Amino acid sequence: MDVLGAVGLMLVGLWVFLPAMLPNSAAVVFGGGTKMDFGRSWRGKRIFGDGKSWRGFFGGAFSGIALGLILIGISHIFDPAEHWGYGPFWQCAGIVCTLSFGAVLGDLCGAFIKRRLGMERGQKAPGLDQYDFVAGALLLTALFFPGWIYSTYVEGWNILALIFLVLIMFGIHRIVNIVGFKAGLKKEPW
Repeated sequence: MDVLGAVGLMLVGLWVFLPAMLPNSAAVVFGGGTKMDFGRSWRGKRIFGDGKSWRGFFGGAFSGIALGLILIGISHIFDPAEHWGYGPFWQCAGIVCTLSFGAVLGDLCGAFIKRRLGMERGQKAPGLDQYDFVAGALLLTALFFPGWIYSTYVEGWNILALIFLVLIMFGIHRIVNIVGFKAGLKKEPW
């Protein structure tokens, strides 16, 4: 594997993961309205908290799906058979859906864990804040498309794509949150 090939694997791994990176940011934009836990508590603590709404959940997930379909369209121009790593079209659509919904489900699980630990909304949880949506997206997609996850992020040199994704996600998460804070969409810059 030469350097150019390794960089190519890492960029394809990032490209196909973009539909999982948008939903949580879009959920902030679409958020508000009915809370996902309907204000209920479990064992004396809110289930998810005020930061998780149905509108944000679906708005975020559908934003990721829309981005994924745009990416598939762009990649179809250059690579009609494999869509730059997504595979055949119907598989593409399924992968984009599982990545997007997996990301918001992962973030929801992160909120659930933070509430169980007694953490307030917006409180820092290093690691959990940056990787809950990554884990959710990869796990849900692995459940429905295990071969694709294996061939894209695990098999042989493709592990470089996963390592790259994990390494850059902390920085990307930080930058996006600072932008959201400065735009007045978030109360904390983390």
